[in-house]
Amino acid sequence: MNIREAKEQIKQSVSIYLAKDDFGNYKIPIEKQRPIFLIGAPGIGKTAIMEQIAKELDIAIVSYSMTHHTRQSALGLPFIVKKNFQGEEYDVSEYTMSEIIASVYESMEKSGKKEGILFLDEINCVSETLAPSMLQFLQYKTFGNHRVPQGWVICTAGNPPEYNRSVHEFDVVTMDRLKVMEAEADFETWKIYADSKNLHKAIMSYLDIKQDDFYHIENTVDGKVYVTARGWEDLSEAIYLYEEKGFKVDEALIGQYLRDKRVTGEFATFYELYEKYKADYGIRKMLEAGADEKIVSRAKEAAFDERTTVMGLIIEALRPGIRDNVEKMSAYKSLFENLQKIAPDGDIAGDLAHLLEEEEIALLKEQSANGLSYSRKRESQIKENFIEASIQAIKLAGVQGQPAFDFLKKNFNEEISKAKSEAEGILKELENAFDFTERAFGDENEMLLLITELTVNPYAARFISENGCDKYFQYNQKLMLHERSKNLREEIQEFNRIQEENRNNAGTGI
Repeated sequence: MNIREAKEQIKQSVSIYLAKDDFGNYKIPIEKQRPIFLIGAPGIGKTAIMEQIAKELDIAIVSYSMTHHTRQSALGLPFIVKKNFQGEEYDVSEYTMSEIIASVYESMEKSGKKEGILFLDEINCVSETLAPSMLQFLQYKTFGNHRVPQGWVICTAGNPPEYNRSVHEFDVVTMDRLKVMEAEADFETWKIYADSKNLHKAIMSYLDIKQDDFYHIENTVDGKVYVTARGWEDLSEAIYLYEEKGFKVDEALIGQYLRDKRVTGEFATFYELYEKYKADYGIRKMLEAGADEKIVSRAKEAAFDERTTVMGLIIEALRPGIRDNVEKMSAYKSLFENLQKIAPDGDIAGDLAHLLEEEEIALLKEQSANGLSYSRKRESQIKENFIEASIQAIKLAGVQGQPAFDFLKKNFNEEISKAKSEAEGILKELENAFDFTERAFGDENEMLLLITELTVNPYAARFISENGCDKYFQYNQKLMLHERSKNLREEIQEFNRIQEENRNNAGTGI
């Protein structure tokens, strides 16, 4: 199965493990809950999907890599206690609480979430001293003398032996206590994740053209070479920061993340072309003022790779503004609900300070549950910045009660107006993007690429649903109908081909 299918299977498993009866008891007792064991090659997104599942189910997650643990840190340290049995006093060994179990309780205390996922990565790479204890843990959900709390589902992951020399293959007794799933790297699935994380468009454009370079691990005469999904994601972050600092993105940087000389060289060449097309086509100017005929004519005559790259550049240029506007409007919507609770004739500055404190506590709880997304953090920062600025402005103005509330309302409405004005600017950019694509390529694959990218990107899809975009809806309907018609024609052709083969076979007596 691909990683998306694995995610859905794991999410369903966690859901049934957390299902309760009418009396609040878990329908599947914890001792009967088979820990989930996800096997997959390095860097395909095993850890990422666990975090996504926790966020989507609104539960906490505590993650550990088992390669870093000794028997003592996992099970706890032994200590001697005195106990009385049938009138006789004995020295008995007990254990301090496991660091792992303690982290679960700490997460529950800080986040307020009593249910969650305990994710143990590289579980088949534990040390020799810890390996015997893993069977007990997988069967009884205990480390030392301490059990995983009710409501916490154990999910584990590991690499197949061919990717990691440290792997200890589990025997049948151990595997029979696990819910085993095997996942493979899949570009189309990863692309959806990559779009949601806003990976650099140079990477996405390159991989659209050369999907075989997305993921591979092999042994060669020069040693092991590999390119992984994790490598592309980490490289994306590095490229963004290098561009921000004005540093050169070259093979020296790329080779630190992609350990294959061929892919490193080809992507470095592609990135240079990517930057050249960005300058040649004047993407930012095109979006702001529209494309001139010279640019449109060049695009018409361009080769496939150049066309795909130009569309990637357009999408890359659109994304930051769209994302920023969506986060602002989401933050202001939440803030509006908060401000409605403030009494107009009350202590406005004091109420705002209390609201700021509540926001900080809520953010800390989400962070403690490891459920704080970058988008949620950004939205919270927007709210906090507005509240802090409003408190300072009210104090400087020396107003209280209704005048202070009117002052707050005026400031808030101004911020909303700015965000709406920015949205209008983005809509103009979208209009220019469609105009260029329409003039240069008509409704061919490039238009389909633009429509698809705007559809699968969660920020773009949300922006369009809230603000509209006539060209998007026009081409979305047209191209989707075209695709369905094309698929139907292909199915009819395949059916006719099979029928013809059957008739021929019947005629020859086969």
